[in-house]
Amino acid sequence: MRQLTIYVLIALTMCNQSHADHSSFGNENITLHVVADVHKGPGNITVTPAGEVIVSLHQFYGDEIRVAHIDANARISEFAAAAKVNSVLGLQADANGTVWLLDNAMRGGDTRRLVAWHSSEDQVIADIDLTKVSADNSFLNDLAVDPERETIYIADPAGGTNAAIIIVDMSNGTARRVLEGHSSVTPEEIDLIIDDSPVRIRMDDGTEIRPRIGINPIAIDKAGEWLYYGPMHAHSMYRIRTDHLRNEAFSPEELAECVERWSDKPISDGISIDDAGNLYIGDLSNNAMGVI
Repeated sequence: MRQLTIYVLIALTMCNQSHADHSSFGNENITLHVVADVHKGPGNITVTPAGEVIVSLHQFYGDEIRVAHIDANARISEFAAAAKVNSVLGLQADANGTVWLLDNAMRGGDTRRLVAWHSSEDQVIADIDLTKVSADNSFLNDLAVDPERETIYIADPAGGTNAAIIIVDMSNGTARRVLEGHSSVTPEEIDLIIDDSPVRIRMDDGTEIRPRIGINPIAIDKAGEWLYYGPMHAHSMYRIRTDHLRNEAFSPEELAECVERWSDKPISDGISIDDAGNLYIGDLSNNAMGVI
């Protein structure tokens, strides 16, 4: 079982730099503080406005706890048990104290759903069925939440060629699937190299494949103006204006024209953005965290 170590990253100069160069992020400006060592397989992490640390436990490790609360003494307890989620990786707390849980139903479940759990009221306040906007091979992986505009954006790498973004209207529980198969959400033909070896997956029949995973990292800026995203297996980060994504009058072709290639990136399965617009990115090949 992989050990999850939770850190707090304090970057003394980052918060007031929106266009810093690489030299601004030297080690002299960064301090890491260990918050907890937890002997569980990690998924994703979020922190509520009240400071609660909430972690999804990766379904690949088969832990009975799907989502966990980690207290100040590094003790794990089940979070949102009454929500009865099947399998969660993506989760995010919003400014209103709601923790959004993206249930991908990949432990033999039958309903992909988006669950809103209010942490202080300790109850489900929304449960949105995503079946109609999912493909047979959907893998609802991560999400970006914009409570001000009552919109959530979900990354679905699916089978690669049919990867897409799912847009959820929080006010009425409706959802749409957009940019399916677009180059900004589908993987490139590149290997993930770890310790000088390409990552391979052994299939049930004994054969091996080298995975190619579509859209995975996804984040929205503080102003709610831009959605940043990219395929996991790709060297490009993209962005699109959220008002274009929310405009249902756009045809698929018109929406595709709104996508911008924003920057280079390493193979990555997670990003986060700060108030100044710095994008933090997991650099898997180098066991590192980068910043754009």
